[in-house]
Amino acid sequence: MPFAPRSSFVWKLRSRSLELGARTLVMGILNVTPDSFSDGGHFYDAASAPERALDHAIHMLDHGADLLDTGGESTRPNATPVSTTEEQQRVLPVIEAVLRERPRTVISIDTFHAETARAAVAAGAEIVNDVSGLMWDDAMAAICAELRCGVVLMHARGTPQQWSTLPALDKAEIMPTITHGLEECLAKASAAGIAREAIVLDPGLGFGKRGDENYTVLARLDEMRHFDLPLLIGLSRKGFLAQTLATAPGLGQIYKELPAPADRLHATVAADVAAILAGAHIVRVHDVQAAAEAAAIADSILRRG
Repeated sequence: MPFAPRSSFVWKLRSRSLELGARTLVMGILNVTPDSFSDGGHFYDAASAPERALDHAIHMLDHGADLLDTGGESTRPNATPVSTTEEQQRVLPVIEAVLRERPRTVISIDTFHAETARAAVAAGAEIVNDVSGLMWDDAMAAICAELRCGVVLMHARGTPQQWSTLPALDKAEIMPTITHGLEECLAKASAAGIAREAIVLDPGLGFGKRGDENYTVLARLDEMRHFDLPLLIGLSRKGFLAQTLATAPGLGQIYKELPAPADRLHATVAADVAAILAGAHIVRVHDVQAAAEAAAIADSILRRG
């Protein structure tokens, strides 16, 4: 059975539009945090910021990134919350530095705080990527509507502080839980006046979904086509991939324990290709060149399907 063609969209951002569907766009992850699960502290140093982050941003742009997603607060399980003041002190200098060096860069701010969203868009960000889907800050929906920026609405089940204690989902519950949650996010966005053309959806792999629950989402991702909105997938280096590698037949001699985040590249690429073939328009990744190459192959398959 041929792969279903991917729908095409025009994503309305703050000052421009992006065509989605003809090819997969690669969103490079630029964390300026000391504690993110994969690259905490790698590109954040209070003494040298934003130079290290800027160097990494330029590297990603030169190796296939179409967008950059900049975040200043970790959302790993049990992450310690930070103030919006500290979050902005981390991200705003980086956004400004990148745009000075590469003025046409499309930057997304990864935040669930309305104050940070407003400040980042004022600094030049085009998109607000809210992992809570507008649900954790009552002011976020109105702010995004006012800013007329692009918006990524992600489904999160619970908060980072709750994930370790959430009960497992029955297989039959997984997609309905995500669908219902995103419907609530979309209703909130619509009520605030956010244009539908500004919205991209993200099912939130790893955000309150455990282990194999994430594979169910990937296997049934095409069910999200009914929203008639573009899809973003963020699974780069995530723990559910490591769990599979550590228990897969033939890999036991390689991995005596869970592979470190940096050792999850091949698994990430495989999962991203599966997501693209199932309809994802954007992949959010740490390893940009590998993702761009994989997306080129997956896109070629879709075009011939």
